[in-house]
Amino acid sequence: MDFPLSFVTSPPHVGSWSAEMKSNSLERRPETEQTAMTSNKLGLRLAACLLNVSEARKKDVVEKIARAALYDKNGKVHPNTTVLNIFSDYDYNRSVITIAATAEQIGESVVSACIEGFASIDLSEHHGIHPCLGAIDLVPIYPLSGVTLDKCGEVARDIAEGMATAIPECSIFLFGHADLQGRKSLAEKRRDLGWFKNKKEIDLNKLKCDVGAKPSWRYGVTGVGASPYVMNCNVTLCTQDLTIGREIATAIRSRTEGGLKGVQAMAFPHNGLVEIACNVESFQDALDSSSTTNVEKHISYNSCSKTFSYMSPLHIEARIRGLAAQQGIDIAGTALIGFSPQVCKSTTEYALSHGIAEFWKTRKGIFM
Repeated sequence: MDFPLSFVTSPPHVGSWSAEMKSNSLERRPETEQTAMTSNKLGLRLAACLLNVSEARKKDVVEKIARAALYDKNGKVHPNTTVLNIFSDYDYNRSVITIAATAEQIGESVVSACIEGFASIDLSEHHGIHPCLGAIDLVPIYPLSGVTLDKCGEVARDIAEGMATAIPECSIFLFGHADLQGRKSLAEKRRDLGWFKNKKEIDLNKLKCDVGAKPSWRYGVTGVGASPYVMNCNVTLCTQDLTIGREIATAIRSRTEGGLKGVQAMAFPHNGLVEIACNVESFQDALDSSSTTNVEKHISYNSCSKTFSYMSPLHIEARIRGLAAQQGIDIAGTALIGFSPQVCKSTTEYALSHGIAEFWKTRKGIFM
């Protein structure tokens, strides 16, 4: 069976429950002919949720959450839904479950997964190097095909209300197009809440949420929102010096003068080395045509007759490699976690048209 291809690399320490492809530089791989044939033929309005849960060390728990997005309590299949990927990192103790469905179905599927996650994960017992504030830490809704950002915001608000109804003790903040009052981005809301701090420094009683109960350490605080697609791209440095990693992460952030547009970055000690973890946001603003490397700087795609762009993972890798070289160190590898927006769309179309609900099991090393 042929599947659409993405471009990925991964350093040896990156964990996944499907087999991995490993190399030391990113490779661009074209979509297959089969993908092109299935693309745009379904006529469905599609959206994706990259569900971030605060558990990676119990495979059975994470897979149970994934299956809850696909089946109800009686084992009946949720229609037009697929789980494309499960990525888990032991050191982070964090998993990303890629759920894709029609705009009409994704809300119910995601709420079902969140209910299972809240039942299975106790944030007060969580230990990991990645920041988090919630047992279910992040519920972002991204448009894939035929869905506007405003519609995704509506879906996200419905998800938040559904979560609060099913789990009255949970606490939720809204961001992006789900945040009707301020349209604050995820990063802005996280800074307001102290998400980037050590959990021991946070006083839950002082946190103000948008939906649900006052925060507790059992459930924590969950971010639910909608935005243009966000990828995760991690670059591992051949060093144990976290100070260098933090300097590089600061240099490439979009908030930094001369940083990379749409890129949020943090540095973590990871499996004996240092990893630069990047959120790569899509944006609609005019592009800067200048380029400091021979690598394509931005990649563009269309959604609902609008053009979005994001920083090329190849360019991110090249910028980090250059900054690392100034410190006399190399990079060990780069990992694109999951999918680019284009490949997420085409893979969703493929999985739904072939009735593959548990798509993550069929990947056989093509994806991370």
